[in-house]
Amino acid sequence: MAVLGIPVAKGGKRADLGGQYFRSRWEANYARYLTWLSAQIGDPVKWEYEQETFAFKNIKKGVRFYTPDFKVYCADGSVEYHEVKGWQHPEGETALKRMAKYHPAVKIVLIDRDWFRTIRRQGVPAMITGWEEGG
Repeated sequence: MAVLGIPVAKGGKRADLGGQYFRSRWEANYARYLTWLSAQIGDPVKWEYEQETFAFKNIKKGVRFYTPDFKVYCADGSVEYHEVKGWQHPEGETALKRMAKYHPAVKIVLIDRDWFRTIRRQGVPAMITGWEEGG
């Protein structure tokens, strides 16, 4: 699957991110962005990759668990979960709907093709070492 001309799926470990495994280029690039953002604002933005799984109680069929891509600790002490999506598949849509129903206090931020288009227009990828363009 390619979005914006970039193949989204390219799972593997990234040496520049401490050898962490990411499921896609977009996820790896978003991790690079969060790390870069920390350096720019001078206040560490702490993030973890696929560290928490939410259960949907009493669901017997379909999506019963959801693991967001990133757990992001904000400077004000709050926590957000960021989901990187090149495209939305039915299971992903169901998981996000169930998160809203079963865990309404949890903030989910969708990082999608529009987000990547915006930062591309702003020239951000050129400032981030290791940014993967693909081809």
